[in-house]
Amino acid sequence: MQLNFIDSGKEFDFGRTSQDYAKYRDIYPKSMYDKLISFGIGKENQKILDLGSGTAVLPVNLYRTGANFTSTDISENQIAYGRKIADEKGLKNIDFKVCSAENTGFEDNSFDVVTAVQCFQYFNSEKASDEIFRMLKPQGLFCKIFMDWLPFEDEVISEMESTVLKYNPEWSGCGFEKFKYNYPQWAENRFNIDTIHSYDVMLNFTKEQWLGRVKSCRGVGASLSPQKLKEFEEEYKSILAKYPDDILNLKHQIHIEIYRK
Repeated sequence: MQLNFIDSGKEFDFGRTSQDYAKYRDIYPKSMYDKLISFGIGKENQKILDLGSGTAVLPVNLYRTGANFTSTDISENQIAYGRKIADEKGLKNIDFKVCSAENTGFEDNSFDVVTAVQCFQYFNSEKASDEIFRMLKPQGLFCKIFMDWLPFEDEVISEMESTVLKYNPEWSGCGFEKFKYNYPQWAENRFNIDTIHSYDVMLNFTKEQWLGRVKSCRGVGASLSPQKLKEFEEEYKSILAKYPDDILNLKHQIHIEIYRK
């Protein structure tokens, strides 16, 4: 994938990170899933389409609700790993499809809920929102979620970003500040606001888990050459070694936006 407004147009492919993604990106806390359920996302027999699903992290973690999920992603490798995880866990209520968010091929009024976790920024927002509107049933919900680490409030995260930028100066997935909500243009004449909710959370990672999570991000495993990735990993391991505890407690912000058709 190559987008002019991300990383100065540098190409990236999350399919290259699928092995690390499957192992290290199931990082959203239980509190987030509990909040989604309380907001009406994940009811029994609800039909939910997860766009940009990656390795199906959201469907796997909400399967207990009894909802029926369809997991889609533009990357064949991501979908393959998602299907493997679902099979290993014996989850029968998740279907999979390789497609873009802008052209899914599903019928009109097919889903009660559409979700997009950590991925809407990669979509053509106007085309994707048209597609979401088309697929949702009347009064259906579109749930857009992202979780950002907070480098200005956490030394470990700030140091990590500096190291990534050393190897990938074009990377724009850094420098996050606390999110301030504005009603987006893509929602106009399509959706009304149902729920807006942001909160801070401390996430625990072992050093291995944190390194794996960083390697699976766009600026590292999805875009660096194998040699540069190896060099980054070696340098960042040496940086992490200076911290005496194996467990890193890192500050993040979760932001949930729910819109009603």
